[in-house]
Amino acid sequence: MKAMFSTGAAALLASAAALPAQAHDGHVQDLTTEQQIALDIYEDIIAFRTARGHQQVPAMVSYLTGWFKGEGFADEDVMVTDYDSDGEPTQGLVVRYRGDGSSGKNPLVLLAHMDVVDALPEDWERPPFKLIFEDDYFFGRGTLDNKYGVMNLTQTFLRLKREGWTPSRDLYLVFSGDEETGMISTRAQAKWVAENVDPEFVLNSDAGGLALADEYTPLAMRVQAAEKTFATWELTITNPGGHSSRPRSDNAIYELADALTRVRDHKFPVRATALTRSYLGALGQSVPGALGAAMRTFAEDPENSVAIAMLQSNPETVGTLGTTCIATMLRAGHAENALPQSATATVNCRIFPGVGAAATEAKLKEVVGNDNVAFNLITDVTESPESQLRDDVRAALAKSLKARWGQDIPIIPYMESGGTDGMHYRTLGYDTVAISGAGSRPQDMFAHGLNERMYVDAFLNGLDHWAIMLKELAGD
Repeated sequence: MKAMFSTGAAALLASAAALPAQAHDGHVQDLTTEQQIALDIYEDIIAFRTARGHQQVPAMVSYLTGWFKGEGFADEDVMVTDYDSDGEPTQGLVVRYRGDGSSGKNPLVLLAHMDVVDALPEDWERPPFKLIFEDDYFFGRGTLDNKYGVMNLTQTFLRLKREGWTPSRDLYLVFSGDEETGMISTRAQAKWVAENVDPEFVLNSDAGGLALADEYTPLAMRVQAAEKTFATWELTITNPGGHSSRPRSDNAIYELADALTRVRDHKFPVRATALTRSYLGALGQSVPGALGAAMRTFAEDPENSVAIAMLQSNPETVGTLGTTCIATMLRAGHAENALPQSATATVNCRIFPGVGAAATEAKLKEVVGNDNVAFNLITDVTESPESQLRDDVRAALAKSLKARWGQDIPIIPYMESGGTDGMHYRTLGYDTVAISGAGSRPQDMFAHGLNERMYVDAFLNGLDHWAIMLKELAGD
């Protein structure tokens, strides 16, 4: 597969080679062949604009398929599936790494998603669909969410295959094509996995990962064990409209704006579960300053108003305390010289487990207090249970962290404020935890936003993550 290397990746590697590898005692780290392959794949898949409307997922699937088959995976073990995702074609990819069955255990399934939230080049400081190395970071859409996960799992399978390693049970990569939108491929893949694979458990690359301190040292390994429920409504006001020279008192845009202001100002009740309290209490031991103190205080006293105010003011922790709803899109009017006949806002909610979409919609209607606002739920809501962090997974994860960082690192299960493919496997009864090999500081988290980035040393450090894990979970 060396013909697939690009001169761009070579230049990035030369730059990265000069960086101090902080995870390895501050010494300059020479890049291995495996690291070169990983970076080449990373650069190439970042270049695919796999966002809705661009239909690039099949091209990325074709690219990845070439790697797997080129490294000796049989045709029957590389399965490409086609889906219609809300009127747009996409694909999924499933790769089987055949084991010898000696463990007598069911297979393991490993998840990632190939699609991304779109990025408008005119808004970014750098081209979003070209991997850029600058100031010790890789920049590009998907560098964290979730093309790092796709690359990390892909290079691990290729590496283990080249080593001639045979697992003691089957391993499956399951890459979805529309996780960021309709999740049609995800639901279909989860159903197929349940009917044809029946894994012992599922590991996800799309969440979790190392929380890094300001100076890039590891604070804790976060393990996503639960997810909030994703639900989106369209709020619409309709109106007879008219000529702009004859204003009405019931302007649709103003009326909708009033409703959105009430949504903005509403705070849903604070909720504290054993999982969220233990997570904040444990992470608070290593987070410095007022934020760490608020975490520890909330873990002890979830009614402490000062701690709640601090946690709710921080984007990293606000979603941990309860349901959140936020306006994300607007459309209104049809002409500059006409009164608007309709105005619609998209409001996305991340609902705390156990609350439910129906109760959230009822509360939003109460908050808005205007019967003229029509609510339309536009998502298929999936409410998933909490998963357990198994002892064998915890032990394998601890070994990976110790090997990569040279020290014991706290492992902390938590609830994800966002949503991932994992929810669909949990609803089918499979323990599913997310344990990305990536690491990031809170101030470097730009997933779904402008100038998404990945610290180069964290990129390199994570490349051994899955190989260590899989050898522990599916070795002799």
